[in-house]
Amino acid sequence: MTTFRIVVKGMVQGVGFRAFVYDLAKRMNIRGEVWNRKDGGVEILAQHESREELEEFIENLYLGPGRVDDVRFEEEESKKTFENFRIVFR
Repeated sequence: MTTFRIVVKGMVQGVGFRAFVYDLAKRMNIRGEVWNRKDGGVEILAQHESREELEEFIENLYLGPGRVDDVRFEEEESKKTFENFRIVFR
């Protein structure tokens, strides 16, 4: 299982971006969670068996509402296996 931590910067809060990420993840069978960051960005933990599917998911983030200026991601070891995808409120 591959897990990516993704940080999206730009005008991505208050524009439906988390809902867009949720719908995209559901369509692509990505598991994990998304939440707003205090710095105005959005953070995503995304899991899938295929690294290529996760990379396609990341590319599609630029199509979301608002304005995506930057997407940074890194693979990480995750002790948690997600069952589905959800929006979390932190």
